Amino acid sequence: MNAIVRELEEDSAAMREWFEHMHRHPERSMREESTAAFIAETLRGFGGYEVETGIGKHGIVATLKVGDGDKAIGLRADFDALPIQEENDLPYKSTVDGVSHLCGHDGHTAMLLGAARYLARTRNFNGTIRLIFQPAEETMEGGPAMIRDGLFERFPVDAVFGMHNIPGLEEGKFYFRPGEMMASVDNWEVEIIGKGGHGGIPELTIDPVVAGSSVVMAIQSIVSRNVAPAHRAVVTIGAFLAGNAGNVVASSAILRLSVRTTTPEDREMVLGNIRRIVAHQAESFGCTSQIREGVPGAVLVNDAEETDRAARIAQAAFGEDQVIYPGPSFLASEDFAFMLQEKKGTYCFLGGGPGKMVHHPEYRFNENILPVGAAYWVALTESYLR
Repeated sequence: MNAIVRELEEDSAAMREWFEHMHRHPERSMREESTAAFIAETLRGFGGYEVETGIGKHGIVATLKVGDGDKAIGLRADFDALPIQEENDLPYKSTVDGVSHLCGHDGHTAMLLGAARYLARTRNFNGTIRLIFQPAEETMEGGPAMIRDGLFERFPVDAVFGMHNIPGLEEGKFYFRPGEMMASVDNWEVEIIGKGGHGGIPELTIDPVVAGSSVVMAIQSIVSRNVAPAHRAVVTIGAFLAGNAGNVVASSAILRLSVRTTTPEDREMVLGNIRRIVAHQAESFGCTSQIREGVPGAVLVNDAEETDRAARIAQAAFGEDQVIYPGPSFLASEDFAFMLQEKKGTYCFLGGGPGKMVHHPEYRFNENILPVGAAYWVALTESYLR
């Protein structure tokens, strides 16, 4: 076992406490006031860090400089939760109805806090670390908000690094990939507006559920018939909301879409086809439509040199058999992509072992990987800032 992991194993009780506290008290994107206060208070308790809060609303940067080195490294973790009802029976289950940490951001933050305490205690590096705790990853708002608030001007770094747990990948193994690793995302809301009325008198209504159903089916043809088989894209309609009673025709229906693409050309084509299909399908049923576009996400592109460096550091720290390089890519999205547009760096996956995928109501973060993730942050810092 890696020596740093062994030492962090002794600190794992604290990481579990931080993780379980955040898991019990989840907060949705851009509403993370209490979580941000908890993180800042915990960091100040370590001593040595300059802790700045309120960056991009709830973002935090903790800075620790050791020695006379002129290099600086940024380590980033996210801490927002999802609007999903947790279905796990845990002693630390979410106490907030309809909101839960079902992506593991509480675990990401606990790992970075564990590394922060270790680094403050050992100070076995020469340079500056910036610990970036970011809100609102799920909505693609947090990264851009922190950048607009002067993240890299106020807290300069030479490179920035991120990490995400992934269930289904081997527990405790690290996965690195240069270049494109995760997809862009566009989260849209489509409203189909009809005319409500009595379910037994349909001739006096214009049913937006029927029109919306047609939209759902037509949209599913976009990727299969328009995206080249060698490319990758997916359109998910994750919510279809209309009415409250079986004998009432609703006046409107809401569709919530997640559109993921990997090239600018495919993105433009897919979004254009969605606009066209929504307008024409709604009109064909006598309805009108509106599209509300969310904050677009970018393709996450890892810097080849920094990816190679990080993978080699992980191999030296954990053993070559614990590092998969090159690893897989996913059509999930990540707003760390915006930070990588500003600075060199890389994003890796940490295997969570068997279990439900993130965003599933029964997803569980594997607490066994807390010291492993924290050890990666320590190894990266000590190697990068020799």
